[in-house]
Amino acid sequence: MAEYKIVITNTYRRDEEKVEPDFWRKKKLEEMNPKEWELLCDGCGKCCLNKLEWGGKICFTRVKCRFLDSESCLCRIYENRFAKVPDCRSVNMMALKERPKWLPKTCAYRLLEEGKDLPEWHPLVSGNKESVHRAMQSVRGRLLISETEVKDDEYEDYIVDWKDI
Repeated sequence: MAEYKIVITNTYRRDEEKVEPDFWRKKKLEEMNPKEWELLCDGCGKCCLNKLEWGGKICFTRVKCRFLDSESCLCRIYENRFAKVPDCRSVNMMALKERPKWLPKTCAYRLLEEGKDLPEWHPLVSGNKESVHRAMQSVRGRLLISETEVKDDEYEDYIVDWKDI
């Protein structure tokens, strides 16, 4: 009888193999290295939705940044985003200390800063980068419109009240 070895392949990111398992449970955000920090992003794309400040509240819209790929939920110009999009915000410790409401409530950075754990659908927990999409926690499949198609005075028409933002 032949022996079989079961191999579980993590389909998240190749870089994940080079970090300590469950690092987000063992380290504070400020202790993470750049690779670990980047791996916290679940790739949902919700932070790339345009927001409005309305009555002192941050309101998400279904208007997406022109560089957001709605299928992959990733930025097409990630490495150059700050040069090309002046109002693109960096998710860093300084921003997190401000308790930013422009990050969705499902954002790993926000959750960990609030002392919470990552949800089961997060790719670091599930081991699969598609889990965020399968759990319907990303912008994939949602009716979005590019900011290039919306006039400044029309943004309020696109405000959304999704439970996951």
